Amino acid sequence: MAEYLDFFNIYIVGVIETAFQIYFLSKFLKKKIEPPFYALFAVGAVIAGEFIPSGTIAGFVVFVLWISICGVFVCHANFKDSLLYATLTTEIMLLCSGIVSSLMSLPYPWLPAFFHEPGNIAAMLICETASFLLSGCCYYIVYRYFSREDLYPVDALCPADAPDTTMGMQRMFLIFVPILMIFIMSNYINAIEYDFQFEILTDKGPAGHFFSHGQMLAMYLLGLASLFCILFFYKKLQQIFRLSTEISLLEQQEHSLNQYVEEAKTRYDETKSFRHDIRNHIAVVKNLLQNGKLEEAVSYMEDMDDIAEKMSFPCSTNNPVVDILAGNKLGIAKSMGIDVDCSLLLPYPCGIRDIDICIVLSNALDNAIHAVKNLDAGMEKYIRVSGRIQGDFLMMEIENSFYGKGAFKKGTGLSNVKKVAEKYGGAMSIETQEHVFVLHVLLIIPQQVD
Repeated sequence: MAEYLDFFNIYIVGVIETAFQIYFLSKFLKKKIEPPFYALFAVGAVIAGEFIPSGTIAGFVVFVLWISICGVFVCHANFKDSLLYATLTTEIMLLCSGIVSSLMSLPYPWLPAFFHEPGNIAAMLICETASFLLSGCCYYIVYRYFSREDLYPVDALCPADAPDTTMGMQRMFLIFVPILMIFIMSNYINAIEYDFQFEILTDKGPAGHFFSHGQMLAMYLLGLASLFCILFFYKKLQQIFRLSTEISLLEQQEHSLNQYVEEAKTRYDETKSFRHDIRNHIAVVKNLLQNGKLEEAVSYMEDMDDIAEKMSFPCSTNNPVVDILAGNKLGIAKSMGIDVDCSLLLPYPCGIRDIDICIVLSNALDNAIHAVKNLDAGMEKYIRVSGRIQGDFLMMEIENSFYGKGAFKKGTGLSNVKKVAEKYGGAMSIETQEHVFVLHVLLIIPQQVD
């Protein structure tokens, strides 16, 4: 009977526990796993446990790596995500199993006697079921409140939005090391308590037995609580990192936009000065023509044309600040061999602040340039900017060539565009049609200028 019980406890329960973990691992990674892979990796984990006991640090590491391999090759997730969630699911399962075992080992007088009989299969089934239920509740809490985006915030559509890989690894260790420490301490305390359990029972009798299991129950509960505290504070820390990155990006954008404003003012002053001197220039040309100096007059007019060209804007939107920004961004795109076109017309002034329009265009054009420049050679590369006023609405479209697949994630750049749109009671939307990517932005012009 004992042999069948050991076989059931080691192999059957072990396979079920591992399959249960792999199921939630796929949920955390937001991937799907075919049923045969559950059995394959679950049986593999049990076989590995025969050679390296799971209660040791080496066994823990091997088991976690085995589950991580499942996440990498079956779920097609990156190793960093798989390792973190494999460690998390394994530690939760061990702590929940320890809590239930300690709880059921307490000498409750109202429980049936068979609960305290060693090797009772009914008591074992009840313990395993309770362990699965408790683990499932913990997994659900992690899935519900500590999603992959919270632990690894990936909001990137352009290089400025992309998270740094080195920083991601450093942040992973912030959560991985404490989890490993909880496992080591719980195993160490478990070994100390149960190695000396016979001596405790001899010295203190039944009370010592209760104190030993009560201690273990408290340790496991504290370990599980510590695990969720680590996840909670890690989530808050990630939010701080994310806000810090967004603030840094906004500060950079503000600095760039201030430069555009200063350049627009400089060009305006130059244009004003040129217009003030235009009569003098006309008088000089007229005098040269009257004296028959045709070549000198032509040369003088060419110089005037060069001056006027330098003061002109590559993109004319009727807004000097936006002219500078759009001209700068589209000039960069043109230098990369990208065809550009701008037919954006804006009222000046209007109820929409220049800096808000610049935030929309700078982020949209950065994303478009980044997407188009990565297209393979021979593919059509273009960026088109258009927009118009219709009543109290300002509608803008940024269109670029597109040959990608899959859904788009709204990164920090597009999040800023969406915030500006919502600020003015408008909306932002993304549309993809075959090989075209279009960003639509609608802004409602306030009736009164701030």
